[in-house]
Amino acid sequence: MAEIAISSFTEVPEQLYHTILHYVDAYTSGAPFTVCPLATHTDLSTAKEYARNALHDLGYQPDDFANFELRTAVTENWQHGDGTIVWAKAANGTEVMVNIDTTSNDEKLPEGLNHQLQLPNGSSHLHYVVQTTIDLVKDRSGIAQQSEVEGVYARRSDAILAAKRQLAELSDNNDFAQYEERNDLGGCEEWPYGEDVVVHAIAQTGDNFYIAVKTVPGAHRRHNMHRTRILASNGYKRSTMAGEEKAPQAQGKRDNGEGAA
Repeated sequence: MAEIAISSFTEVPEQLYHTILHYVDAYTSGAPFTVCPLATHTDLSTAKEYARNALHDLGYQPDDFANFELRTAVTENWQHGDGTIVWAKAANGTEVMVNIDTTSNDEKLPEGLNHQLQLPNGSSHLHYVVQTTIDLVKDRSGIAQQSEVEGVYARRSDAILAAKRQLAELSDNNDFAQYEERNDLGGCEEWPYGEDVVVHAIAQTGDNFYIAVKTVPGAHRRHNMHRTRILASNGYKRSTMAGEEKAPQAQGKRDNGEGAA
């Protein structure tokens, strides 16, 4: 666990609110579901406001999508789940969702400026432990899956240890038909489950589990790939005066200091 000096005047929040960007693409080969953490806040109302503006900050506009729905305080009959703040669907069929996940502050990280977290020296960004569960018995495509943030850590090594412990109870009970883990993140030459996946397991029930360690800089790399495809499917690419695609703006001020990669 990361250690940080905390004064008697520093508040340590019990709950953390994580803004997560989801891409769901049923029409391409490879992983159909991409999970991108964007930011963590200590205040729910601040997190909701951030989530409402997240796609704009990433360079999207509502008319980039065939359908675009935004949940506000006065929205009624919302059809996209309690944790979803923005739902959109692109012309190429890709669904884009901005969700808020809530976890406890297990690392006891103190609150910093603007309802963000104060990280210890040597840590420039958070590491998110994300569990994805897919029931391939019911859905062979893998589209109907659930992904949730299980915790955040200041140190990558602590996040990897937490990822390995995530399925410990099931593993101890021999509830897995298959269980694989690795000691660090990196290339996928001999690890087919993704560069940020630490644990892959298949339960006796048929559930597939992927436990990953993700960061905001890594998320921006994945987002840029999806954004290019979405804008292309809409028949154009917005350009600057120099003819180059615009970069996302204002992220450095909104994502715990984890600027776009």
